[in-house]
Amino acid sequence: MRYTVILEKGPTSWGAYVPDLPGCVAAGETREEVLELIRQAIEFHLEGLRQEGLPVPEPHSYGEVVEVDAA
Repeated sequence: MRYTVILEKGPTSWGAYVPDLPGCVAAGETREEVLELIRQAIEFHLEGLRQEGLPVPEPHSYGEVVEVDAA
């Protein structure tokens, strides 16, 4: 499965979350670290859902970069 991951760069760290998996989040010092941590968090989250007998949500979120004139 391919889930959309939102990355946010803060003043001292990076954050990531998955819109299709509420509560699935990660934080790290670098972009690379947070990507690895969110991958692990997704796997852990899905494993937990399966163990609880809950359905695994199908991915339905998408991301795009939109340029606008800020002037």
